[in-house]
Amino acid sequence: MLKIVNLHAGVEGNEILKGIDLEVNAGEVHAIMGPNGSGKSTLASVIAGKEEFEVTEGQVLLNGEDLEDSAPEERAHKGIFLSFQYPVEIPGVTVTNFMKTAINESRKARGEEEMPANQMLKKIREKAELLEIDRKFLSRSLNEGFSGGEKKRNEIFQMAMLEPKLAILDETDSGLDIDALRIVANGVNKLKSQDNAVIVITHYQRLLDYIVPDFVHVLNDGKIVKSGTKELALELEEKGYDWIKNETVA
Repeated sequence: MLKIVNLHAGVEGNEILKGIDLEVNAGEVHAIMGPNGSGKSTLASVIAGKEEFEVTEGQVLLNGEDLEDSAPEERAHKGIFLSFQYPVEIPGVTVTNFMKTAINESRKARGEEEMPANQMLKKIREKAELLEIDRKFLSRSLNEGFSGGEKKRNEIFQMAMLEPKLAILDETDSGLDIDALRIVANGVNKLKSQDNAVIVITHYQRLLDYIVPDFVHVLNDGKIVKSGTKELALELEEKGYDWIKNETVA
């Protein structure tokens, strides 16, 4: 589904990604871990097409299609979803209206008619129930006055509504207490299928207790320096990142 080949990218002439190779197949969950400043969020931003990052070499392919010339909204229409580390507040736009607009814009991009109002309402109710979201929550302004846990749960609700092919969760666990973490992780697990894939970016093993990855990749200084199974995340929890850095230097 996602294939990244020798990806080099940076911002304002500062190279951050220094040759990333990664393949993610449908039905898989990949965790990307690494110390601060290793390039994890930059990788997520480049896949999603954030324009401040410049790709200087390499390719990002989604189902065999090169995304180089695709704007962020085009990538979203093709099925890429990025959950933000710090979701922004949008006063005056309700959660429900935001979702209606997002879904209908994607349908329009695919040459489809707008989703009928009764079908949209049914879908909103089903996904809210799936993620244990109170109906009152849906009529609030997007992220305005939301707690950290509510913001993250709202991101997963958006993911449930949009049904992306590839979901990238950028440090979704940051700032969450254990109950909020469990609810968010349960939502992700309920949405996993053989037709979609998930990339989880995290510092900590604790999220991976709930969202169990098929593969774990360690990013350091803009490169994937080690890959393995979920046991690698446990090893990182126990030993930290210094042994990986030392191994890389050696």
